[in-house]
Amino acid sequence: MTGRSATATRVRRPVQTAATTVAAVFLLVGILGFIPGITSNYGDLTFAGHHSGAMLLGVFAVSILHNVVHLLFGIVGLALARTPGGARGFLVLGGFVYLLLWVYGLVIDQDSGANFVPLNNADNWLHLGLGVGMIALGWGLTGVERARENRTA
Repeated sequence: MTGRSATATRVRRPVQTAATTVAAVFLLVGILGFIPGITSNYGDLTFAGHHSGAMLLGVFAVSILHNVVHLLFGIVGLALARTPGGARGFLVLGGFVYLLLWVYGLVIDQDSGANFVPLNNADNWLHLGLGVGMIALGWGLTGVERARENRTA
């Protein structure tokens, strides 16, 4: 094993740091969704569906399913952030998932059974920001790293 490859395995790339941070935020949001006071109307928290009246920070519609998805997404993100490729994949693919969720939220009737997550307008626009931001981090930080490697090669 060369010195460079041994060092490379120990160096944490910026994309890994970004993915770890994003994943930790998802874990935090998933936990906060189960805390009365931080989640208003906590007594109205249902498993799934638009009938859940619980609101994270009084703004974002949440349900038990919604909170569990955030927790799982955070756990997967932490696992994938262990490698640069996994971190990039988590950010980029996760970003596309959030863009799809944004489109889904725009086209469904928020008072229908199709709104099983549940979603409201604040969630929709947050999903757009998350999608764009995660993709930008995944592609941008990987591009910066590649440019840096090309300059030193």
